[in-house]
Amino acid sequence: MPITEPDPQRYRSPLRAPDDFDAFWAGTLAQTRAHPLDARFTPAWSRTIEVYDVTFAGFGGHPVKAWLALPAGTDRPLPCVVEFPGYGGGRGLAHECLLYAAAGYAHLFMDVRGQGSGWRHGDTPDPVGTGPQHPGFMTRGVLDPDTYYYRRVIADAVRAVEAARAFPLVDAARVAVTGESQGGGLALAVAALVPELAAVAPDVPFLCDHRRGAELATAGPYREVTAYLAVHRDHEHQVFRTLSYCDGVLFAARATAPALFSVAHMDASCPPSTVYAAYHRYAGPKRIEAYPFNGHEGGEAVQDAARLAFLDEVFGR
Repeated sequence: MPITEPDPQRYRSPLRAPDDFDAFWAGTLAQTRAHPLDARFTPAWSRTIEVYDVTFAGFGGHPVKAWLALPAGTDRPLPCVVEFPGYGGGRGLAHECLLYAAAGYAHLFMDVRGQGSGWRHGDTPDPVGTGPQHPGFMTRGVLDPDTYYYRRVIADAVRAVEAARAFPLVDAARVAVTGESQGGGLALAVAALVPELAAVAPDVPFLCDHRRGAELATAGPYREVTAYLAVHRDHEHQVFRTLSYCDGVLFAARATAPALFSVAHMDASCPPSTVYAAYHRYAGPKRIEAYPFNGHEGGEAVQDAARLAFLDEVFGR
C-alpha cells in the first residue's frame, strides 16, 4: 500500500562515498573498455520509424542487446536519448518504445542483463555466477563490490552510450540519458561516469540511498535487501558497503549535466525521500516534478510531456 512520509523533500542522506569509490569505477570501466565495443546495428523494423537491432560488448566483453530507433529517412546526425528499463523489464519488441523517435530524436533502449521476464521481455543473459541470494537481482553477488550484479549493469549502461555515439546518424555531442525506477538509477550512474552528456532525466529513480529504501519501502526490490538481511543477520555491514558503490546519491554528487527528476509522494517502492536524497546531492543544474498523489507509476504521460519539453530545451530544438 502507499506510504506517506512527512516532508520527504527535507530529507538529506548521511551516505558518504567509500574512499576508493572513484578509483573503483575508473578501474571497472578500464576493465570493460579493454574489450572492443564491437557495436553492430542490424535493420529490424521499418515504417515511418526505423529500428535497428543492436549488439555491443558490455562488462567482461559480454554481448548486450538494445534497440536503436530513429525517424525513417534521416540523413543527418540527430540528438539521441539513451534509455534504461525499469526493474525486471527488458528491451521488449522493436515497435514497443517509439516515443522519442516519434519526437524526432534517435533513441537507444538498452536491454538489462539477466532481466526481461518480469513485465517486458529481454534478450541479454548474465553469464556471471553468484553465491546465495534472495530471489531477484538486488543481492546477487552483494558481499563484494567486485562481484555485485549492478557493477556489471552500470558498466553495460556506460557502454550503451558509447554504442549510441558510434552510430553515424547520432550526434555524439547531444546525448541524454533517462529511465524510470531502475532506469532512473542507471541514468544517474551514467551521468556521473560519462563526460559531456547533454542531459539526464531520472524518473522516480531506484538505487538511491539503499539503506533508507530497505528500511522504508513496503513493496518492490528494496525489500529483497531487507529479506536477505533478515536471514543473513551478520552481513549488514558488507551488504550496505557493497550497495554504496552503486548508489545514485553518490553518483548524483558527481554528475553535472542539466537534470530533470520526478518523484511520487505515495511511492511504496521508491520512498520519496530516497529520490530527494539523490536530487539534493545532484551537482549540476536541476529541477524536479513532484506528484503528491501518485505511487510508483509517477507522472506517466504527464511526465513524458515534461521530459520531452526539457529535452527540446537542452537539445536546442
